[in-house]
Amino acid sequence: MTAASPSTPAEIAELLAFYASAGVDDALEDAPINRFAEPAARPAGRGPGERSPAERAAAAPRREESRPAPEQAPARAETPNPPAPPSGIDVSSIPDAPARMPAAAAVPDEAQAAAARQLAARATTLDELRQHMAAFDGCNLKFTAKNLVFADGNPNADLMLVGEAPGRDEDLEGLPFVGRSGRLLDRMLAAIGLDRSSAYIANVIPWRPPGNRTPTPHETEICRPFIERQIELVNPKVLVNLGGPSAKTLLNTTEGILRLRGNWRVHTTASGIAIPAMPTLHPAYLLRTPAHKKLAWRDFLEVKAKLRGLA
Repeated sequence: MTAASPSTPAEIAELLAFYASAGVDDALEDAPINRFAEPAARPAGRGPGERSPAERAAAAPRREESRPAPEQAPARAETPNPPAPPSGIDVSSIPDAPARMPAAAAVPDEAQAAAARQLAARATTLDELRQHMAAFDGCNLKFTAKNLVFADGNPNADLMLVGEAPGRDEDLEGLPFVGRSGRLLDRMLAAIGLDRSSAYIANVIPWRPPGNRTPTPHETEICRPFIERQIELVNPKVLVNLGGPSAKTLLNTTEGILRLRGNWRVHTTASGIAIPAMPTLHPAYLLRTPAHKKLAWRDFLEVKAKLRGLA
């Protein structure tokens, strides 16, 4: 049974928002098809986008003629921008559309990263930084996430932990590490005599990537100024990088986390302050590979000893 096509602006907006959150970013036809303009013109018994055998046969030679020779094949083009909503629909009049429509999403590029650097540099407090991040529309992840996941814990704590990006539970609650990974992290902190009131927790990426996919390098670069400024404003005595993406982003390295973990590194802020950093395994990885929990336990003992030495 074929589902009825959306007929109202609100239904169309909901469908487009679903496509965006599902990761749809490319068309499958050479030319765009307005499926809302002439729904009655489609021959009976033919599904959406289907062509008759005669139409397919007529189109095949044209595709072959237009295909470049192998030795003259052009360089691979970048993925085009997502298509705009169908003409005749006023997006601004649809409830919740500005935050969900793919047409409003920004294309990750250097201009957006530069804008993020300017906003982050202007923040003089954590509250200001949070406000700047909430108003920032330069990262496309914001348009598919439900909440900005800024931080949790005590901003005056000596210890700051930074993960990669929020998951489903974090996106729903607007707090980092509140799902299964968060519960394991709480137990890891308790093992060295700490809890969320004596630590500050954040992520490199403050918005959940759709489907928990890996953030792209451009998305990471856009969000990097915010987490670096956040670390600078908190000014912890010790920084813990939870997982490889956090360590690579904040420690400017390409080494894998199994090689990095257990070895003290240094994160240097924009103002020149050097903060001891301990890369360790992400709690989500430990849930999948419990045999490596002993490695994280050693890393946290190192963190405990470092905090005592700096007290």
